[in-house]
Amino acid sequence: MSEVAGITPDDLSAPGLPRRLACFVYEGVLLFGVLMTAGYLFSSLTQQRHANIGRHGLQAFLFVVLGIYFTWFWSHGGQTVAMKAWHLRLVDLHGAPVSQARAFARYLLSWLCFMPALLVLYLSGSRDGGTIFGVTLAGVLGYALLSRLHPTRQFFHDIVCGTRLVTDRPVAQRRA
Repeated sequence: MSEVAGITPDDLSAPGLPRRLACFVYEGVLLFGVLMTAGYLFSSLTQQRHANIGRHGLQAFLFVVLGIYFTWFWSHGGQTVAMKAWHLRLVDLHGAPVSQARAFARYLLSWLCFMPALLVLYLSGSRDGGTIFGVTLAGVLGYALLSRLHPTRQFFHDIVCGTRLVTDRPVAQRRA
């Protein structure tokens, strides 16, 4: 197999779980600004005066904004800003860049990591902030730990979409 997009077949191993989770947290910090700006834009354009009025429209708008963000970055270079900082890259099973359709499918399926926790919260009727945070954190960590059961250490949504996260070392480190 030839080298595709600067990644050789030997470089297709999954990065460690702590590094992927650190990237996940950093991505959340960066997305805070993106979502605040998008939320302000939505509330200004719709003249939203109260948080509960138009709440579902805002949630749908932010879902679309996130979809555009991730789909564009993953299909144009395979890295978001946080993934560049943590030297992670999204590729297909052969190490090639992913298409927009595949990136969008991965975005949709990546929401699965939140579903068990959200279902527990919904069924329990909990509205306490600490409980919501704790259950969501436990659900995401449990989902992430499931990657340890797969031989290539990939997340479920990557397996289904035919994508994989790989370490993207700088060129100087690859040559050493």
